[in-house]
Amino acid sequence: MREQVFWGWGEPGAGPELPALAEAFLRDELGLPGGVVETPVALEAVRLRAPDLPEAARAGLEQAVGPGHVLDDAETRVLRCRGKSYLDLLAQRAGDCEGAPDAAVRPAGPDEVAAVLRVCAEHNVAVVPFGGGTSVVGGLEAPREGFAGIVSLDLGRMDAVESVDERSLTAVLGPGIRLPEAERALGVRGLRLAHVPQSFEWATVGGCVATRSAGQSSSGHGRIDENVVALRCATPAGELATLGAPASAAGPALRELVIGSEGALGVITRVALRVRPVAEEQRHEGWFAHSFADGCDALRRLEQEGLAPDVARLSDETETRVALALAGPGGPARRAGQAATRALGYGEGCLLVLGWEGSGRAIGARRRPAAALLRKSGLLYAGQGPGEAWERARFAGPHLRDDLLDRGALVETLETATSWTGLEALRDAVAAALEGALGRAVVGCHVSHVYPTGASLYFTVLAARDRSDPVAQWERAKRAAGDAIAARGATITHHHALGRDHMPWLEAEHGRLGAELLRALKERCDPAGVMNPGVLAERC
Repeated sequence: MREQVFWGWGEPGAGPELPALAEAFLRDELGLPGGVVETPVALEAVRLRAPDLPEAARAGLEQAVGPGHVLDDAETRVLRCRGKSYLDLLAQRAGDCEGAPDAAVRPAGPDEVAAVLRVCAEHNVAVVPFGGGTSVVGGLEAPREGFAGIVSLDLGRMDAVESVDERSLTAVLGPGIRLPEAERALGVRGLRLAHVPQSFEWATVGGCVATRSAGQSSSGHGRIDENVVALRCATPAGELATLGAPASAAGPALRELVIGSEGALGVITRVALRVRPVAEEQRHEGWFAHSFADGCDALRRLEQEGLAPDVARLSDETETRVALALAGPGGPARRAGQAATRALGYGEGCLLVLGWEGSGRAIGARRRPAAALLRKSGLLYAGQGPGEAWERARFAGPHLRDDLLDRGALVETLETATSWTGLEALRDAVAAALEGALGRAVVGCHVSHVYPTGASLYFTVLAARDRSDPVAQWERAKRAAGDAIAARGATITHHHALGRDHMPWLEAEHGRLGAELLRALKERCDPAGVMNPGVLAERC
């Protein structure tokens, strides 16, 4: 099984690198000195406490899954220590893995998962479900206080496409199957999930469901929660299983209790999802808007008039400027295009990338009225080049972050969503909060998920890292941004999940009674409080 590097994203040397122009950009925009200023420690230099599971707990776990599937070697534990947030990577790069789990436990099926949970509840061992390890909100680092040990429940062996109903267009999958492998297995039948988050290379089906993932083509294919037909979830109190009927009026949808629960109630052991035929063609293209406001209004009209494409991504002025600067001058055709864009008054504007999938005829039928609306709204068609460039680089961000960290940059993302009416004011408020907390910083933003009533905002933050206390530096910025989001009645997270990082704003999100209901649900499903403690609800 492929493993990520413990200190960053992907496999060593497998991802894209920063372009040559990045050095000048980092110097001019952020005052960084240029070149590599820091490298991660070697695995041998990581600080790691000795595994300390109670003997009775370990014996029970080995009986549940087999001795060969309870692993406590250093590399296994370090790889499951944390997720991939900026703070996670700072700690991993510095070799701080004192909080690593005592062991990774790898069950082969639902019955073994249930047995593991019984053992851990009996012996007060915290359980952190693990899929692809791509959490960016502190979803994988359980507190050690109050527990006899911590295990990482690695679902990688539960990675089968268990069945496919081609007539109903549904498939049942194990939670540990990674998205690329799921697409390859379904592709043999001419089908696909069509769920493509930026973490696609490593994310698992169970992880996407547990974190209520959105995916880059959510405008056309829906978020993961819209595509869950049924599921099974093992909890310490028993199994929660839902039917696969297309709709029901039998009370609240219980599958919603599991979707987005982040392992705090139990472990997803099986998921039935909608699938789609493989697209015959794809078309990605670019448009320029004079301003972020103009671009947002055009997207709003597309969505509300039923003309939205499958992919819609609007970069604000800062993100557009940075993207074009790092892309470089290009050849004569590119330089001519940029000159024409400036001459027409779009040189300081915003880039909108749109994407359609399906047959050529269907794409054309959907695209023509959308293009007419965009032109009527004052946008300028920029051809397929910008869209194709985005499609080629859509997974590059996490890889490039490792290079930026080497160069002393603070680089992180956060996201939210609100109504169309409040979108621009929220963008301005969050950007101002981040810039106020960080000082000299580049804060770009884009819209990438649209709904009839509103849209998401996704922020990318770059600043020079405070080498004396980088953790406090980002915590101040995150707190300022979170407070700005909550003050405007926006969601604290649109698709990154709560994790531990967003727990301070849980009551602002759900209200006091809502937070109490989540605690009551946690207490019923997990009486011992061992499931991913610190996420979704406090330990009961």
